[in-house]
Amino acid sequence: MRTQDYIAREDKFGAHNYHPLPVVLDRGEGVYVWDVEGKKYFDFLSAYSAVNQGHCHPKIISAMTEQAEKLTLTSRAFYTSVLGEYEEYVSKFFGYDKVLPMNSGAEGDETALKLCRKWAYTKKGVPENEAKIIVCEGNFHGRTITIISMSTDPDSYKGFGPYTPGFITIPYDDLEALERELQDPNVAGFLVEPIQGEAGVYVPSEGYLSKAFELCRENNVLFIADEVQTGLARTGKLLACDHENVRPDILILGKALSGGAYPVSAVLADDDIMLCIKPGEHGSTYGGNPVACKVAIAALDVIREEKLAENAENLGEYFRDELGKINSEMVETIRGKGLLNAIVIRPKGGKTAWDVCVAMKENGMLAKPTHEHIIRFAPPLVITKEQIDESVEIIKKTLAEFE
Repeated sequence: MRTQDYIAREDKFGAHNYHPLPVVLDRGEGVYVWDVEGKKYFDFLSAYSAVNQGHCHPKIISAMTEQAEKLTLTSRAFYTSVLGEYEEYVSKFFGYDKVLPMNSGAEGDETALKLCRKWAYTKKGVPENEAKIIVCEGNFHGRTITIISMSTDPDSYKGFGPYTPGFITIPYDDLEALERELQDPNVAGFLVEPIQGEAGVYVPSEGYLSKAFELCRENNVLFIADEVQTGLARTGKLLACDHENVRPDILILGKALSGGAYPVSAVLADDDIMLCIKPGEHGSTYGGNPVACKVAIAALDVIREEKLAENAENLGEYFRDELGKINSEMVETIRGKGLLNAIVIRPKGGKTAWDVCVAMKENGMLAKPTHEHIIRFAPPLVITKEQIDESVEIIKKTLAEFE
């Protein structure tokens, strides 16, 4: 079978809820992936930052296969020999009392929303069914019905109503709007991405997160950080909130929590919040399964042992500097933090960010546009300076083809 054969089969038998680049990947290692015809590419998407530790990291794969041969799933109807080990490890790793394990990032967000509402009713004294959660325009927290109910992107919410009530939407990076809405005594939480990734790598003003956190604290409102994409060393710190020394009341993790090897997500909070949920009120058959626990421990070990946050900090700044040297009319803006970066593309001759990504594919690099005019660049954090240089040359060469 050739590339078009694989694509045709997916089109025939799979739902058409994605629009992938026309490349069929077969294997990966480190920062590279290979297609079914053997062509090698730099991966500058990293499965939307799930593969921070690099493709098929041997330590993570070893942990997964070793546990998979021993015990894979029991449900949470029973204790297992590894769940407590993982819970202690991840709670201490991030400095919280407890963790609630789930599978996907969207499940992590849903868990945080339920936890926030339950806390509002049992601890803050908000009247039943009156809790409100503040969210930001341009957010992306997943695609469940409740999460799209807080979205401002028509592609996410249009045609899927009726929507879940209970959300107040304010502009991102707007402290005055946040302060105004916090006056409502029924507000329970503020859910925010430290950097809006899917919206196009929007980095807020310096001090936004720390000031927002203080406003929440002053008004007895939970500060909830969605670090599914920005966390786990991606932005040059273990968490993006660490850039402003903010410790969220509720922390949501996913994606690179498994190094891209297995669906793993987690919500962390202290006892005063976490223990508001009682047995039978929330859960998941696969959440906290033995394979997920061992994989996540190994994935976090890799982040710490290989100093991936430091690498992202140093090479991210270098990458942006090198991008800034590219002379192209199509480059409107370069922005980012650590190794989460984006170029805003100015269309030329009818050619858009999609066309640039297709051309980069031909030149040996994989990236994906978001919102038609933005290309996100997020390579695995194990990338080297030499590989950054090679990648910048590919970007430079590709943009020159449109001049």
